[in-house]
Amino acid sequence: MTRTIAALLALALSAGAAAAQPATSLKEQIVGTWNFVVAEVTAPDGKKSFPFGDTPKGILIFTADGRFAQIHVAGDVPRIASNNRLTGTAEEYAEIMRRSLSVFGSYTVDEVNKTVTYNIVLASFPNWQGETQTRAIDKLTSDEFVNTNRSVAGGRGSASNLYRRAK
Repeated sequence: MTRTIAALLALALSAGAAAAQPATSLKEQIVGTWNFVVAEVTAPDGKKSFPFGDTPKGILIFTADGRFAQIHVAGDVPRIASNNRLTGTAEEYAEIMRRSLSVFGSYTVDEVNKTVTYNIVLASFPNWQGETQTRAIDKLTSDEFVNTNRSVAGGRGSASNLYRRAK
């Protein structure tokens, strides 16, 4: 009887210890490759815009060692008529710049505040070089990830990006 009670007590203690184990961290959950679905900017007056259109293409990659790369491109970004990336027109280059963005660097995750902070090494928008930008993690499931930059440069409002895990 004593052995049975001791065995049950040991089982209960081990189950309690297993239940007390922390859930997978936010950082562990975001590591991997995410496909870009849409970016929605909400202006201070509540007006919504979609800077990469309704069907953008792109990717967001988080590595386990703390590096990230993000590419956002409008699904209908114009082609360069000359078929040579070095000989586009000023209008072609301007439209491509407005409708695409690439960023890379390192990142950290604040588990308590549910944020991810990008330490930008370089971006296709060169003004971001060396900047630190924090985004709220608004949704994170095994399949979907939404982050929001609550203060978009130029006072344009907030920008939310939706990603789906690449399969």
